[in-house]
Amino acid sequence: MITISGQPVRTCEGLSRREWLRVGGLSGVGLPGLGLPALWQSQAAATERKPRAKACIVLFMFGAPAHQDTWDLKPDAPSAVRSEFQPIATNVPGIHVSEHIPRLAQMADRYLQIRSLTHPDNTHTVAMHYMLSGVRHRRPATNPQNAADDFPCFGAIANHTLRRRDSRMPASVSLNAPANQVSANNHIFPGFFAGFLGQEFDPLFIPQHANRADFQPLPPIENSQRLLDRRNLLAQIDQQSAQLHQLARVQNFGGYHEQAFELLTSPAVRRAFDVAQEPTPLRERYGQTPFGQGCLLARRLVESGVSLVTVNWERDDAYWDTHSDNFNLHKKKLLPNMDQGFSSLLLDLEERGMLDETLIVWLGEFGRTPTINKNAGRDHWAACNTVVLAGAGLRGGAIHGASDRQAAYPARDPVGPEDLAATIYHLLGIDTHRLLRTPEGQPVPLSTGEPIHAIL
Repeated sequence: MITISGQPVRTCEGLSRREWLRVGGLSGVGLPGLGLPALWQSQAAATERKPRAKACIVLFMFGAPAHQDTWDLKPDAPSAVRSEFQPIATNVPGIHVSEHIPRLAQMADRYLQIRSLTHPDNTHTVAMHYMLSGVRHRRPATNPQNAADDFPCFGAIANHTLRRRDSRMPASVSLNAPANQVSANNHIFPGFFAGFLGQEFDPLFIPQHANRADFQPLPPIENSQRLLDRRNLLAQIDQQSAQLHQLARVQNFGGYHEQAFELLTSPAVRRAFDVAQEPTPLRERYGQTPFGQGCLLARRLVESGVSLVTVNWERDDAYWDTHSDNFNLHKKKLLPNMDQGFSSLLLDLEERGMLDETLIVWLGEFGRTPTINKNAGRDHWAACNTVVLAGAGLRGGAIHGASDRQAAYPARDPVGPEDLAATIYHLLGIDTHRLLRTPEGQPVPLSTGEPIHAIL
């Protein structure tokens, strides 16, 4: 199942997205997936920097892990602060992590930790937007839904700048999609969409979990002749629609329909999404969970030419927002699943010779409180957090920055979401100083941060 979501927005020419779809409404005629052309309706200028990474996989830990119980344990902190878990040695002398991520402990030489990520937003929605775009939300003191004036997420920027015209694959795919599928009270979270760039740059959402036996993210094409007939009908409609041909943003609409048809009918594209082709032992190594199989599918997608894949932690009864029972949830459900999927992704990419050309970013929206609350939980804490980077030629076995003795605030080398975003773009070869344009034509800088040169 494919989902491309977002709020209605008016185009520069005065048509709303809903009106635009109504004008081209005959393109619906029962054909699944015809919203796909919007993904390729606009392209950005070629980038000027030589990339170190051909692709990026973002592992988004929806809900926000407790950094004190995962990466940055403080065994000498007071009892009201320190983790119940023991730090264990990694394969890098002097670096320790939680006892409940033993696989990752033995791969510490492949990744680096930033233990001084900091920002001011303790609300999930605006914090997700900040961490997944590198730009603070325009209304930071609120709990907003996705809006047309949001800053674009990483996946949207990939669609805008890295889409290759010779590729049938989308530039950006978002897996498990907590943003718009199972949100509380149908609250569509910001930080997962294209914002002011327009819905045509939203990532391709695949909300169906890849570990399902009936996983089928692309709609089946049961009658190819009927599909061809509909394409021909659409071509005739486009030719007869003088109004649409006058709009600059839709002059090449037929071309984007062609790309949508190619995606739906291409055997290569369908193979890329067919995670069932992987050997059973490899699938079991990743773990038969939405996160584990999402990591495996992410590897398949970047191997097939997708530039940026976001593997979202599923929103279920055991996600990372551990206001209560923090230690049991981390120990029994969260950390083992994350450890298995993340470590398998690292190893798989390395074995295939892909790790040096693939950037992996592990992050949540913020950290969690140093003090353990009365429900044995930890609450929201944006003042300090840990982010993990791997691949793309980065030096593994390193720690950048440090937190204080309670993991409450950065003790040195603070890093903001702006700098993290600039680092990601720099490694992907995207000029961090490039300007984006709002629908009103206003220039907006892609990033106001600076790449973290100490880790490059």
